[in-house]
This record gives sequence, structure tokens and C-alpha cells, in this order.
Amino acid sequence: MADVVKRRSRAGQAVDTRRRVVEAAGRLFVRDGYAATTLQQIADQAGVAVQTVYFHFGNKRTLLKEVVDVASVGDDQPVALLDRPWVEELRTAPGGREAIAVWLRVSREIFGRVAPVLRVIRDAAGSDPEMAAQWEANQQQRHTAHRALAETLEAKGALRPGLTVDEAADILFALVSLELYVLLTVERGWAPERWESWAACTVSDAVLAD
Repeated sequence: MADVVKRRSRAGQAVDTRRRVVEAAGRLFVRDGYAATTLQQIADQAGVAVQTVYFHFGNKRTLLKEVVDVASVGDDQPVALLDRPWVEELRTAPGGREAIAVWLRVSREIFGRVAPVLRVIRDAAGSDPEMAAQWEANQQQRHTAHRALAETLEAKGALRPGLTVDEAADILFALVSLELYVLLTVERGWAPERWESWAACTVSDAVLAD
């Protein structure tokens, strides 16, 4: 019994250590940029040895990916974004507008968490091949998610006549984008709730039958 308790204690400590490292990395990446931030600085900020950071993440790029993943879902639980409870709410929504409302509510929450660190990746992508690859991977993941939304809308019979799933996915990908969110909420000073309301109307008009 004592061995079980010790193993659970060690596992809990490992989770806590990973969480502290990810939080420290996120703060430093946003404040100083990806290139200027070192693993030693992250370790110091997290209160761990740099060898501990290497042990858990291996390199800085993997750590940045973890920062983005945690920001995207809002926690460090091993549950993918499209396996979260809100997806069932999306699937059981009575119509297309209701489904889009669920999607945009969650998108607003995600963008609010992830926008600062994704801007770090975007800004570094022009001169850093690894960051360019990371940005492309994030874009591909986002398109995959929006295709899943398009398929859900098609299953509800909600897509505009003549609009294919592929076309709807591309439209959703373009309209519900981090770039547009940042342009309106940061550059133009919109409240996130105003963006959500505007996006709901714009997306619905673009892809729904009614």
C-alpha cells in the first residue's frame, strides 16, 4: 500500500512539474519571443533544473507545442479538443445556427487563451523553419477541426444548397480565424463578445441554408 501511495505521489509531482514548466514557458515566449527564450530561463522561472525540462520535453519546439495544446483546450488533461464535452453539445444542437453558436462560443474562449502564443509562432515563422513548420501544423489542425464542423452541419441538413463540405470547411476556416479575431479585437478594439456575435451572423449567412 505504501508503494502505491508513493507512486501516486511521484506521478502527481511529475504532473505538477510539467504544468509549472509549461506555464513558465508560455509567459516567457509571449514576453520575450521564441528565439530569445532559453530552456535555462524557463527552468529558472519554473523553479526546476534545466535537466528536468529536457527530461519532460526534450527540446524547445516540443515545449512550445505543449504550450499551444494546453492553451487550446484550457488544461493539461490528456483529452483532445474534439473529444471534449462541448462537442456533444454541438452534435445535439437542434439546427445549424445553434451549432455555429456553440462553435463560436468555444472559439472565442480558445482564441482568448491561445492568441498571444500563436502570434509568437506567426512572427517567428518568417525566419525560423521550425516555427514555419509549427505554424503550418497549427493551420492544418484548425482546418481539420472546421471540416468536422462542416460535416456536422451537413449531417443536420443545414448547409446552403449547392455548398459542398469541402467548400464549407474552407469558408469556416477563413472566417473563424485567429488572424481575423486579432484584427478585430486587438487592432480595432472590439470586445470578444462583439466578435462572437458578428462571426455568428457572418458565418451563418455564408454557409447555412436559412
